[in-house]
Amino acid sequence: MIDRLEQTKALASDTRLSILEWLASPDRYFSHQETGRPSEIGVCVTLLTERLEMAQPTVSRHLELLRRARFLTVNRIGRWSFFQRDEAAINDYKDWLNEHL
Repeated sequence: MIDRLEQTKALASDTRLSILEWLASPDRYFSHQETGRPSEIGVCVTLLTERLEMAQPTVSRHLELLRRARFLTVNRIGRWSFFQRDEAAINDYKDWLNEHL
């Protein structure tokens, strides 16, 4: 079951909203990623950490909250984690919000 309260809480952060915005157009914001195209494999935590100018554990916590809310998926390649938006889950949340407000 989808926890709508957890999803709503995940969006209650300028940092997490910025992450979702950047990941909507990852090639635009992270074209310098060397491992692969961000739109294909996701964006490396290291690049998100650099862009946010925060400590890696703090960024990982933000990403984990978005992942638990089902707004992000993670693609693990070796020891690296790459994050992408889950557009189906985001659209489902938008539809739920429109129905209940």
